[in-house]
Parts: sequence; structure tokens; C-alpha cells
Amino acid sequence: MTPRTLLALGAAVLAFSAGALAFDGTTGLGVDVAVAAETSHDAAPVHVTNADLRRVDSIELDAEALVLRDGDDTVVESSMRDSGLTVSVLNRLLGTPSRTQTAEGDGGACFPAGTTYTWGGAIRVAALTTDAAAGNAVEIRVLRDSVRSVLGRQIELTGPGGVRVGDDIADEIADAPGSERVSYGSDDSRAWQLLLREGWADRHDDDESSEHSDDAGTNGVSALTNETTVTVLGSPMPVHAQRSC
Repeated sequence: MTPRTLLALGAAVLAFSAGALAFDGTTGLGVDVAVAAETSHDAAPVHVTNADLRRVDSIELDAEALVLRDGDDTVVESSMRDSGLTVSVLNRLLGTPSRTQTAEGDGGACFPAGTTYTWGGAIRVAALTTDAAAGNAVEIRVLRDSVRSVLGRQIELTGPGGVRVGDDIADEIADAPGSERVSYGSDDSRAWQLLLREGWADRHDDDESSEHSDDAGTNGVSALTNETTVTVLGSPMPVHAQRSC
């Protein structure tokens, strides 16, 4: 890949916010925990039992939620507006994550203060100190096609439609309208960003809302590729965003 392509992909992977989070600190499946939303203060606590978590065999990154499944059955759907539930459930299912703490501006203009959690080099969650303009309290990147649970089970990681890291999505890229894909690099070394499912409708209601929406592009869950092979799944990850952050 050319330096330009690598730079574009690197920016797309790294340009998501990290934020501080307080959660129950429980690791593994030792106890059942009822987790209340850290940022959605009017949301009812979600009770996730050990038995629930033992059933999980896949995790899907949807446009606005992380969905833990047992086959076709949904075990728990963790809204990306709820940082406490998202991090606590992953912590119990996957074990203790690595953490990176940043002060505002440490990672550049697009990185506010916070903490980034990474499980097994496979799932990275940046929990925002302050909710983003779109309404999300976390941003998520999936970096591998599976991750091992604390019980030693391989948990499959997917995006909408079952897309996984390592898949060749040449047909999907070819069939997608130009508004849902972005090409990086050159013809001999090309990478893509493909919107898999739209989400995070713009919440701005002021006179500049139309201009803001145009600058923000189309938001949702996207795949990044090397050539046409998926390397990263992420949400929120807008296509055709014109603003620097």
C-alpha cells in the first residue's frame, strides 16, 4: 500500500474520541450485575445475568448499538448512548481490558479527554466524557473477526449482514451508491470506506443544521478495507464527512 493509503486508513481508524468512565469494575462472570446507563440518566438499569453471558457466541456492531447474540437470539443490546452498560458487559464477558487515558488534545484536535478500552486486540471502545453531538456516549472499532471470552469461548465479531474483518466485500463496494462509499489511495493501491448501515441522525435544530448535516456526511457503521478486504468495522464512522473532526 502507498504511504497515502496507509495515512488515510490510519486516520480513519484512529480518529475517534476517547472518554472517561466509571463502572462497577467487576471482571469475568463472578456475579450478576444490574448496570445503569452512565450517560442516559433516565434509562432503566439493564440486568445481565451470568447465564445470559454464557450463552453469547457472537457480537454484532450495529449502527447505534452493540448486540450480543446466541445464534439468532439477542441476549442483550447495549446502546452506544449507554457507556456504562457497554463497557461493563464487555468487561464481564471478555475480561479485563487494556486502558489508555488521554487528556483533552493529547491525541490531536479530534481527541477529547477520556479512556479507551481494548479487549484482546479485537474490540476497542472509546467512552466519551461528554456525549458527542450525534448522541453517542461511546465509539467502537472492531479489529479482528473473533475474540476469546473469559471462559475460553471464541466469540464471533461481525457488522451488519454478517460482515467480518477479513471478508472480501468487492461486490458490496461495487453495488453501493457513491454516497455510501469513499475511495482512498490510487488505482494500483486502493482502500475503501463502505457504509454498512446508517444511523446517528443529526440532532442539530438550529439555523445551521442543514449546513452541519452536509459537512457531517452520512453517519453509521462502516467497514474500512485494504483493497477490498475488510480491516476495521467502526461506528460512528461517517462517509463523506467534510469537517476535520
